[in-house]
Amino acid sequence: MASLRDLGLSEYEARAFRSLLDTGPTTAKELSRASDVPMGRIYDVLNSLETYRLVRSQTASRPKKYVAVEPETALDRLLDDKKEELEAKAQQYEDIVSELGDQLEAGDHVDEPFWTAAVGPEETLNLLLERLAAAEDRIVIVGSPPARQLDIVEATEVVVEKLIAALERGVDVSLLVQRDLFERLPEGANRAYYERLSAYDNYSARYSEDVSTTFELIDDTEVCIEVPHPLGRDETFGVVDLKDPEFTADVSEAFAEHWAEATPVGPP
Repeated sequence: MASLRDLGLSEYEARAFRSLLDTGPTTAKELSRASDVPMGRIYDVLNSLETYRLVRSQTASRPKKYVAVEPETALDRLLDDKKEELEAKAQQYEDIVSELGDQLEAGDHVDEPFWTAAVGPEETLNLLLERLAAAEDRIVIVGSPPARQLDIVEATEVVVEKLIAALERGVDVSLLVQRDLFERLPEGANRAYYERLSAYDNYSARYSEDVSTTFELIDDTEVCIEVPHPLGRDETFGVVDLKDPEFTADVSEAFAEHWAEATPVGPP
């Protein structure tokens, strides 16, 4: 059951405020009796409630009297206070992440082959997004949409957001796809993605009828290869993320050959 304590009030503060709603304007002594808040604590509690702007006082009266603000106003003020606290906390965490980002740096271990894998559409997409976010110099995307079981518009939207973030930090992005990729997107979405991405000089896109596999090349050191379903279903089974300098060099060379023969993508 929801309580005023969930919004930051202490037990005494919550009891005093509820009692004030029932009693109307009253003195601290009368409120202490009505709320069972000890007389030795009642003034501190009332001062706190005034700080929260939940009560108003009549200073001209002797003894001083207090009245609660309307419940709706009180709840709105408590909610606003909580939102401010959350925003301040979020900013604090963002500052911590920014500071740690300057401190932490991964070593360069590309000479040592390493691979990992993800199985299933969501896991596949998550791994792809992770690797796109890690790119520092170059992203190459070849093939059809990732994780075909997922909603194509939703999946494409999150990928585009990651690509724009990469473009913003100076990463070169090259997209080589089957022509029907664009035909599978709604016309409005297709146009929007084209306009958002083509606004960057470090972005380029081409299509080719010869594209038959799907993979992502990250910084010329890492390849994410989509694995089709072994039973021939029209869906993605998983993805293999491979770091191997020799294999990556072969992939990069093959991409360059296909890219040279591909057709630039124009406005939809």
